[in-house]
Amino acid sequence: MNPMIFESILSILPAVVVALTALIVMIAIAVKRSHFWTATLSVAGLNIALLAVVAQALGLVPAGASFGGLFVFDGFAIFNMGVILIAALACCTLAYGYFETLKDHKDELYLLMLISTLGAMLMTSAEHLAAFFMSLELLSVPMYGMLAYTFLRSRSLESGLKYLIMSATASATLLMGMALIFADTGALFFKDLARNLLVGNLSSLSVVGAVMMLAAVAFKLSAAPFHSWVSDVYEGAPAPIAAFLASVSKVAMMALALRFFVGSMSTAMSAFDTILIVVIVLSILLGNLLAIRQNNIKRMLAYSSIAHIGYALIALLSIGAGSLPLVSMYMAVYALTSIGAFGVITLMSSPYRERGRTSISGEADDLRFYQGLFWRRPVLTAVLTVMLLSLAGIPLTAGFITKFTMFFAAVQGVRFWAAGMIILGSAIGLYYYLRILVNLYQKPKANLEFDAHQHWGIKAGGVMVMIITALIVVFGVLPEAMMQMAARAVML
Repeated sequence: MNPMIFESILSILPAVVVALTALIVMIAIAVKRSHFWTATLSVAGLNIALLAVVAQALGLVPAGASFGGLFVFDGFAIFNMGVILIAALACCTLAYGYFETLKDHKDELYLLMLISTLGAMLMTSAEHLAAFFMSLELLSVPMYGMLAYTFLRSRSLESGLKYLIMSATASATLLMGMALIFADTGALFFKDLARNLLVGNLSSLSVVGAVMMLAAVAFKLSAAPFHSWVSDVYEGAPAPIAAFLASVSKVAMMALALRFFVGSMSTAMSAFDTILIVVIVLSILLGNLLAIRQNNIKRMLAYSSIAHIGYALIALLSIGAGSLPLVSMYMAVYALTSIGAFGVITLMSSPYRERGRTSISGEADDLRFYQGLFWRRPVLTAVLTVMLLSLAGIPLTAGFITKFTMFFAAVQGVRFWAAGMIILGSAIGLYYYLRILVNLYQKPKANLEFDAHQHWGIKAGGVMVMIITALIVVFGVLPEAMMQMAARAVML
């Protein structure tokens, strides 16, 4: 083998491992269907890929540019790939227990999840517009099937269809923006775009193209005012897939957005600055205000995610390229917290639930299902309590540390209005998070419509959410380790 090709393959070793795992799982499904072995192979492959990421972070495996510079595996990519793999592992673990009672075929779900994870990993390292689009679609297309996997539930089919429409709209807008930029500059590499911007070799075509790409990214991140149907997608999705969407998808999309806009220096455009301000303000206000009205926890978390995207973008607006470690840390903590919250919903739910001769939703997503949960599942209640407090930004949780860093970045960048938005948004958010907490400790209902398994804590999903809870508390009390890891998330 050509040494250069071998070096390129070695530099993308984590992605290669996930791709090979997807092929092995596909062959295993063709040979013999087994939910246990399909899930085991998927989790084993993701663990090996995570070990490869750790080896790259420690310098044991070479990283760097590969395939002509289409992908760059620098500290920024390695950190975000690690977060993506941890989140994918957690979602696979939750999916195993959730789909165990599904009477239809379960195996293809893990194949879709592996392919989507591969796309997410490549998104963190894309340095070329073609790599940008290819990796983004590799993440998005499997999501259509994953969201609609419990197809006997009409809401699940609706979720997949609406995500398809939103994704297609974003992709069309993205491609048009790329076409305008290429027509003006003739460049596809992010660094070449930055060079054209520095020498002033840009016309209004490039500005319009960059704005269209920003709008497409906002669609993918579900940032306001491009957040239409996001709550419907979350509500209809199977709980572990909603966790995947809130963690893996969001981390990958934010990493890709940062790499493109910082790498191409699009942040230097005045139009970019103006649009980003509008997106941040609307995301924080609309996300929090719409969440107040919700009694469905999944819809509440969906609107909450809009607000958190607004918080994360504040650092990019305030300090530019220096925001990479801060935003990466924020998204990592948000991903873990979302998995913990959706993990509790997953442990309380099942794909379908029979009542007489009819099949109804098995999702424990309504607020009333959690009334008095503390009195029958105190440990599970503690898990959900920690996740909600972290999302609200209460001290002694990792969520407080990340919100504080966003606040400090806004002050450092002399964006005092942004610091005020963080305070205002957090105050509004505290209200609807406390609504759930109060409900957890109320007098329990006589008839339990949903409940976790008696021995949920010794099952893989239960162990996983408790580990995440411990991490959220430890990083909130001793944040130095988290900050040191995030400090390595810088581009070459």
